[in-house]
Amino acid sequence: MGEPLGALWLGDGRTQFVVWAPDARRIDVHFPGDDRHVALTKDNNGYFSGVAAQTNVGDTYYYSINGDRDRPDPASRWQPLGVHGPSAITSRAFNWTDAAFFPPTLRNSVFYELHVGTFTPAGTFHAMIEYLPYLRDLGITTLQMMPVAQAPGRCNWGYDGVQLYAPSSAYGQPDDLKALVNAAHGQGLAVFLDVVYNHLGPEGNYLWDYGPYFTNRYRVVWGDALNFDGRGSDEVRRFFIENALYWLDEFHIDGLRLDAIQALVDLSAVPFLEELALQVHAWADAHNRRVYLVGETDRSDRKTVLPREIGGTGLDGQWLDDFHHAVHAALSGETYGYYEDYADFSRLTKVLRTRFASTGGYSRVAGRRLGTDASDIPADRFVAFVQTHDQVGNRMLGDRLFARSGLDGAKLAAGFLLTSPYTPMLFMGEEYGEPAPFLFFTDFSDEALIEAVRQGRKADYAYFFAAQGEPPDPHDRETFLRSKLNLTLRHEGEHRLLYTYYQALLRLRRTTPALTNSDPAAASVWSQDRVICLERRDGASAIRILTNWALHHAQTFTMPPSDQSWQKILDSTAWAADSADPTPAPEFLPAGSPAVSLPPCAVVLYAT
Repeated sequence: MGEPLGALWLGDGRTQFVVWAPDARRIDVHFPGDDRHVALTKDNNGYFSGVAAQTNVGDTYYYSINGDRDRPDPASRWQPLGVHGPSAITSRAFNWTDAAFFPPTLRNSVFYELHVGTFTPAGTFHAMIEYLPYLRDLGITTLQMMPVAQAPGRCNWGYDGVQLYAPSSAYGQPDDLKALVNAAHGQGLAVFLDVVYNHLGPEGNYLWDYGPYFTNRYRVVWGDALNFDGRGSDEVRRFFIENALYWLDEFHIDGLRLDAIQALVDLSAVPFLEELALQVHAWADAHNRRVYLVGETDRSDRKTVLPREIGGTGLDGQWLDDFHHAVHAALSGETYGYYEDYADFSRLTKVLRTRFASTGGYSRVAGRRLGTDASDIPADRFVAFVQTHDQVGNRMLGDRLFARSGLDGAKLAAGFLLTSPYTPMLFMGEEYGEPAPFLFFTDFSDEALIEAVRQGRKADYAYFFAAQGEPPDPHDRETFLRSKLNLTLRHEGEHRLLYTYYQALLRLRRTTPALTNSDPAAASVWSQDRVICLERRDGASAIRILTNWALHHAQTFTMPPSDQSWQKILDSTAWAADSADPTPAPEFLPAGSPAVSLPPCAVVLYAT
């Protein structure tokens, strides 16, 4: 790819600068500290480059375009004064101590999605370090950080990032992120980063000044579409692929979650997404690293996780929204919006069998046939969850599962998730039933944009107004502060019960090979009324997971025939808050087809 984009500190007071600006006549590096300008040289591909002397780490600079406007570096490594301020020179040097760390396989992974700004009281990279032992002891293997690229203001979800190489100054300095990753690896935890390659945010987006990064041939819902297949797209692809490799190389990130890949519009013979997967995996092989690419998509397309050699995209995994939607509809009874396709309870068992709820049939929400059958693909390629930033934060009041379903519903969802064949992911705080909402918040400086976002969210939430009033103001600082966790609650009341229940489930998953076997042939599903029986196998051992989705009454389930007897190894009623505990399921089941009575919302595991 040539010399790296951005500012590369060479030592001895010298810094190399590289920027792509094919339509510019002249690019100077402008150092505002002493008002010095250093001219760069343009090559035949539109790159300007050069070395500036008398520079030091921490010095700030702009690129002066044609002598009439100063702009931050598109590949800035640090924006200490925010999206409109100058970029800063950084050093790659860091005392890494993680050479022996190797991330777990997806089969043995448990993800934990978090937002850096709301996970701790301080909301910084450094503040997270003291909580890493907590996550390790809970049973988490992998941190899944929401986007950390520089976005406007002091607080933001991260999907409005505009300087994609710069860790957000709201969370600390670049070395603070390196220290967090290094400390996580020291605790045996992998770190994944959410990256957004389908659009840039509206404020501080200066890529338009540099070149044809965007196209008006396509539109995406969040803003201008990236130019991945038009004139100049080779260099646009380089910018984003180099960004991915930058996070892996300079910050030792173990995997990338690719936001909304269905919005990457690209009609070229080798689409950007395939090229990205090819380049990332080639880099990992060359550096003896295990690196994963996991896509978020609503296409229900099996090709996403199939190898390129057989016509797939080549990603290692994808988020499985269908799992959440089916669980949510079964627990809440909500059937509006995209939940309309999940009103039938059978969708829950179908997701276990075929990965996707739609496998080529008609979707009422899409208004067309949708999806493919992925039942033959190993289950660990799919990341499943019962809560995420999207599924909580895009509700008007940001209400979490525990607030809607109570302890029993939360236990049912957790038991179903953590015993499923898929790679599980928790959303920060769900393990103890965090009562604080996770709301949508922003901190823009443009008043017109602030008001447009307010009105846009009101339109999105229109169907809530009658029952829940006005939506919280995204720009109000209090909206952000209300979304912060209170991790000390895990020691109190029902929160403690739920937390210890999650610990027990994660311990069982970690120590029971049948619960992590992702072979499609190693799982069977039966359903009767609103009881689901999932059998997981590994060699001669087997586990049957019974879940009662009748939320207010007991149900009797007739076990599938078996020539083995079964011993109970977990019963969710052991974590009941009510003094009038429900009658637990029997401790032992004989061979044959015994009938089992299950209390409402019960999760019961039997092993051979």
